[in-house]
Amino acid sequence: MTAEAKSRGPASLPLTERQEARRRRILHASAQLASRGGFDAVQMREVAEDSGVALGTLYRYFPSKIHLLVATMQDQLQHLHTTLRKRPPGGESAAERVAETLMRAFRALQREPHLADAMVRALTFADRSVSPEVDTVSRQTTAIILDAMGLEHPTAEQLSAVRVIEHTWHSALITWLSGRASIAQVKIDIETVCRLIDMTQTGAGAGQGRGRG
Repeated sequence: MTAEAKSRGPASLPLTERQEARRRRILHASAQLASRGGFDAVQMREVAEDSGVALGTLYRYFPSKIHLLVATMQDQLQHLHTTLRKRPPGGESAAERVAETLMRAFRALQREPHLADAMVRALTFADRSVSPEVDTVSRQTTAIILDAMGLEHPTAEQLSAVRVIEHTWHSALITWLSGRASIAQVKIDIETVCRLIDMTQTGAGAGQGRGRG
């Protein structure tokens, strides 16, 4: 089981096949409701009904709507990561590949603006009780970026650059969702911040471990 699997489910234990199937139904119901009506449309009772689980069972998996929507974002990122591995970015430089990757992620969210808004609002509202789920989203995003860079063993400086890139991507998503930035401006911001990668490449050859895909 992954670290993400260990942090979820009843008693924080690895899930059985049946429990995992139940969890997937819950996440699917959450995403469907959010896609139709955004953050406010995701009501725990409706999620329970749509996923075919008891309300008490739902709360054992996800103590609140915020927990559920942050987990939904992690699930969406996991699907994206799988897609990217099958069809990796084609840029020549690491900065180009990361920029392409993040724009593909952005466009995927753009196709489901209500869902994107619900997930981002949940991340924004998350308090310390949701830290494990938020950390899982961050680790998933980091893994996507490092795959695009072709890095298996990043240096501390490279990880710092990745964190800044993550923050910029998240901020760009918020400004776009609020109508304060166009897609063109988001693309410029993403491409600009990804140039930080070029500044960390000197002497990083030893960290190049697996290429793209």
